Amino acid sequence: MTDEAEMYSKIGREFAEHGTTLHGARQYVDYSDRTIHTNTVEGAFSIFKRGMKGVYQHCGEQHLHRYLAEFEFRYNNREANGVNDRARADEALRGITGKRLFFKQPSHA
Repeated sequence: MTDEAEMYSKIGREFAEHGTTLHGARQYVDYSDRTIHTNTVEGAFSIFKRGMKGVYQHCGEQHLHRYLAEFEFRYNNREANGVNDRARADEALRGITGKRLFFKQPSHA
């Protein structure tokens, strides 16, 4: 689901379906099919932008995928989806099972 920006028409061809809304005409939901809207992605991106400005302040491009994964996890495991703090913590801990964290030793001259 996207707005009517031209760049999205090319991207939309890569998917089985592509719905658009006409933001330029102040249409934020397709009146013939109310499942076509950009509210969800705009809400998720808004949370990401606030987190990056308010919590982290800077993100190097090489780490962007990590920040996006964190905010994706938060968005998918939020109270609005029926996930409380305990369930969210349990899910996060399940994600670390079998993984090791390595620290690079400082080189000495």
